[in-house]
Amino acid sequence: MQSNQQFCSSLFRTISGLTRAALAIAIVFVLTVVLAPSAQTQTFKVLHAFTGAQDGGNPNTGLIPDRAGNLYGTAMIGGITGSNCPSNTCGIVFRLVRQGSGWIFNPLYNFAGGNDGANPYAGVVFGPNGSLYGTTPYGGGGDDCGFGSGCGTVFNLKPSATACKTALCYWTETVLYGFTGGNDGSVPAFGNLIFDSVGNLYGTTLMGGTYNAGMVFQLAPSGSDWTESTLYSFTGGGDGGYPWAGLTLDSAGNLYGTTELGGAFDGGTVFQLTPSGLGWTEKVLHSFTGGADGDEPYAGLIFDQSGNLYGATVDGGQGAGGTAFKLKPSSGSWTYSLVYGFQGSAFCGPTGNLIMDAAGNLYGTTECDDAYGKGSVFKLTPSGPPWTYTSLHDFTGGSDGANPVGGVILDASGNVYGTAAAAGTNGRGVIFEITP
Repeated sequence: MQSNQQFCSSLFRTISGLTRAALAIAIVFVLTVVLAPSAQTQTFKVLHAFTGAQDGGNPNTGLIPDRAGNLYGTAMIGGITGSNCPSNTCGIVFRLVRQGSGWIFNPLYNFAGGNDGANPYAGVVFGPNGSLYGTTPYGGGGDDCGFGSGCGTVFNLKPSATACKTALCYWTETVLYGFTGGNDGSVPAFGNLIFDSVGNLYGTTLMGGTYNAGMVFQLAPSGSDWTESTLYSFTGGGDGGYPWAGLTLDSAGNLYGTTELGGAFDGGTVFQLTPSGLGWTEKVLHSFTGGADGDEPYAGLIFDQSGNLYGATVDGGQGAGGTAFKLKPSSGSWTYSLVYGFQGSAFCGPTGNLIMDAAGNLYGTTECDDAYGKGSVFKLTPSGPPWTYTSLHDFTGGSDGANPVGGVILDASGNVYGTAAAAGTNGRGVIFEITP
């Protein structure tokens, strides 16, 4: 099993070993389309191949769309140099804008590695005011929790208040909170933030909290400031520990999530947090055994229209390549059932959240389970158990990219969009589209 300490050290080595591309590139990229092998009748296109320079590189999360169909995301490295980060590149937030039959790539913000944050691992989300919110695992100006300055941030990005007169229009960042590494948490990993109906923000940190096994936090707006509260600190024992993913909120205000480790068998948990007059009460809905049910859920959870929860594990299962699973509520408890067991190697299964279409099909990615060992985009169709698996694309590690860590999104036409963290023409990952 991989601990949070191993994650932090491996992430540090990854960033430390990266160097900026020597080739000078334009700030605004008119994107070319690159065809790559695809499974079934799907058409796979690379919308952007990252260079690791001013356009960023190594995207470790999925994308979000706006109402116009433009796509937003983060890249862990690259951008304008910032001396507080290894290789002097601290990552970016970017946007892909539709233009005719193509796309235009715009960097929206370059992290400097100081109080503003560094090396975003999670994606961004839209808030009630239409601006972007996200986290970084480092930076923030506090204690050193891995490298650089700080234990992570929660930030907000807004378009500049003045009219933009150039092709490149950077947005303005405001840090809402800088983690200290104590009871307030440290190192938010790749879980996206969520909002409740009154504008409070919720998220998780991989480390920190009372027992240094991660925690769940709330940020409540108060005028122009935000107040952070620790809702729950994991012990790393039977209640779980080290949440990589973000949270899911139901209509009653309960929060749901996963932890990488802990639980009755130390294989991770699915948990529920319920608000009460005295705070929040945690309940473990499922403890993973490390056997056929899976091991170490890095991905978060989604609901279907019937109130069932779906998620995935990166390891375990009968095929050793992780699992997709379902939890059904019944009389105050939850019943686990296996959706699909992936064939592959340890820690090669899904790490990003699954999504469900209107017909009840599930879509997601595996990090390195596929014919080439470089990851895949898949569709699961209800027919079982187990459900029917269809590969929409097996990554080759060439120009099409490799290792899709984040999940995917669907548009109204059934097109699938996502990112691959590695490979591509420039070796720094890609943004892709799969059309039916």
